[in-house]
Amino acid sequence: MKYYIIAGEASGDLHGSNLMKALYEKDPTAEIRFWGGDLMQNVGGTLVKHYRELAFMGFIEVVMNLKTILNNIKICKKDIEAFQPDAIIFIDYPGFNMRIATWAKERNIPTHYYISPQIWAWKENRIKAIKRDVDYMYVILPFEKDFYEKKHNFPVHFVGHPLIDAIASRTEVTDEIFRKDNHLSDKPIIALLPGSRKQEIAKMLSIMLSVVKDFPDYQFVIAGAPSQEYEFYKTFLTNENVKFISNKTYDLLSHSHAALVTSGTATLETALFNVPEVVCYKGSWVSYQIAKRIITLKYISLVNLIMDKEVVKELIQDELNTKNLKLELNKILNSESRNILLNNYADLKQKLGGEGASKKTAELILNSFKK
Repeated sequence: MKYYIIAGEASGDLHGSNLMKALYEKDPTAEIRFWGGDLMQNVGGTLVKHYRELAFMGFIEVVMNLKTILNNIKICKKDIEAFQPDAIIFIDYPGFNMRIATWAKERNIPTHYYISPQIWAWKENRIKAIKRDVDYMYVILPFEKDFYEKKHNFPVHFVGHPLIDAIASRTEVTDEIFRKDNHLSDKPIIALLPGSRKQEIAKMLSIMLSVVKDFPDYQFVIAGAPSQEYEFYKTFLTNENVKFISNKTYDLLSHSHAALVTSGTATLETALFNVPEVVCYKGSWVSYQIAKRIITLKYISLVNLIMDKEVVKELIQDELNTKNLKLELNKILNSESRNILLNNYADLKQKLGGEGASKKTAELILNSFKK
C-alpha cells in the first residue's frame, strides 16, 4: 500500500515515526511519502518537506507567512496527485491538514486523522468539516471519544497516547554517563523546555532564566529543539549554572529533579517522566487577546485537561514573571508538594491507557482497506 503522511511539528514527527515503524511492520512493502522531520526520515520513506519550513506560531505569525503557507498547500496537493496514495494520514496540524482533507475527499482518497485537532479547545465548528472530510479518526486523549461520539455523533477510535510508546521504547542512559557525556555537574537538574519555535523559545527562555540566580544549588539545563541550531541558543548561555543539551529531551527529563515547561505536548511528556513541573505560557499581546476570547478551556496544559483539575501550576501571560516562577519552583522542590504531584501523575497514567497506540492505529488503517 502507498501512504502519504503529513506532520507539521516536532511532536508530529515523533508520533509519525512510531506510526511508520508500525506500518512497515504490518505492511513490509509499504511505500511512504511524508511531510515531517528527522525522526520520520530515520525510519524510511521519502521526505517531501521538513516541519522546520512549516511551523508558524500565533495568529500574527500565520498572517505574516500566509503566502508561504498557501504555497506549501499547493506543493502538497501536486505531490499527492503524482504519488497517488491509497490513504492520506494526517497528524494533528489542523490549519494545513484540514485544507488537504477537503481537497482529498473531493478526489475520493481515503483520509485518516491520527491525533485529533483540538477542536474541544477552540474552533469547535471544525466538526462539520471533520465529519465531511475525515473517513477515520484516531484519538489519543480519553475525553475525546465522548466529545466526538456523544456530543457530535461522529464515531472515532481511542487508541491510547503515543507518548507512552515513545517513552517505553527509548534506551535508558545511566545518570553517571548522562552527566559525563553532557559535561554536567553533580547538582540536581532543573530542566528548561522553552518550546520548539524561535519566537516562542526567545520569549520563554528570557523569563525562565530570570530565576537561575535564586537556585544556586541546582543546575539549569535547556532542552534544545531539534529544529533549531546551537547558535540560536548561544546568546542565552551567559550563566555558568546554565547548560545546554540539544535533541535529548527524554534523556534530560529522565534525570531531572524539576522542570519549567512551555505549554504543549511537553507538559504531558514531563509528567510521564514523573518530573514535577511549572507550566509556562506567554504569547504576543494581540495573539493572547484573541485566544482568550475564543478558547474557553479551564486549563492550558494537557496534564490538567486530562485530570480535569489543577495538578500542575499554570503561569499564563502576565502571571508568568520572575516572582511567581520563583515561588512555584520552590513549591515543587518541596518534598510534600512533590509527593502529591507524583500521586496525581500515577492517576494520569492510568487514564491514558497502556502502550500500543501506534500499533493499534496501523492495524486500524490496514483493516480499513478490507471494508
